[in-house]
Amino acid sequence: MISETQLLATSTSHRRRFAGAQSFWRPFVASKMGPIGLGILIFVALVALFAPLIAPDGPFKLGGPRLAAPGTEGYLLGTDHLGRSMLAQLVYGARVSLVIGVVAAGISLIVGVMVGSLAGYYGGITDMILSRITDMFLIIPAFFLIIVVVATLGSGIIYVMIVIGLTAWPTSARLMRSQALSLRDRTFVQALRALGESSPKILVRHIIPNGIQPLIANASLDIASAILIEAGLSFIGLGDPNQATWGRMIFDGRTTITTAWWASVLPGVAIIITVLGFYLVGDGISYVLSPRNRKGNS
Repeated sequence: MISETQLLATSTSHRRRFAGAQSFWRPFVASKMGPIGLGILIFVALVALFAPLIAPDGPFKLGGPRLAAPGTEGYLLGTDHLGRSMLAQLVYGARVSLVIGVVAAGISLIVGVMVGSLAGYYGGITDMILSRITDMFLIIPAFFLIIVVVATLGSGIIYVMIVIGLTAWPTSARLMRSQALSLRDRTFVQALRALGESSPKILVRHIIPNGIQPLIANASLDIASAILIEAGLSFIGLGDPNQATWGRMIFDGRTTITTAWWASVLPGVAIIITVLGFYLVGDGISYVLSPRNRKGNS
């Protein structure tokens, strides 16, 4: 049977979690822009999730009238130059954009946290070497490097995600380094050293968890950047040819923009709205992480 002490501990834990959620949600709502961005992203995510229900025939089905205008019977958003449904391509393109954005940003965050925390916590020669590597990646034009790598290795979605992620980490590394430099001399870290806690454990259990907050806000910007980069790669023909992507749609519709604007304008609007959603969420998270705003909304 569960003792009264265990029940009390469980209740206290639940109250702390609820209080923690409230301390984040209240200033996030107060930021005004954050909830708008979150609403946009929820809508895009639901569209991507239910793409097979919205467009059961998939994005590549042919046979429709070529360049049918939006509102044509059976084609809510019209068709492209091959008679494919614009709606189907847009909803499946949302899947590709979100997956690439989230995975690429995740890779960037992991690499940035590892490099930045090691450089900031250990300092010395470790900091010098890792900082020079970070600077080297910062001065290389990332988009052109991505073009070279994708053109060499292939344009599959896996390659695109990995390459974007491995070129976007320096900003996260710099943020994490500054956090680690600030945290390594704090009293609680010195106390842990005095108690015999090993450096790797201090780094993983205390430095990274306490210093990762600014990187979370930056991650939303990394997702938006990855979506834009993937759209650019698809536009110049280096995206995955087996996937319906918004960049490829803009490329295919560029020649008919004066007579069939929807073929390129609609995917462009989809990119703008999705990227705007991530930027607004990032703005809301930054507002939450501001000590002044957290104090004012507590």
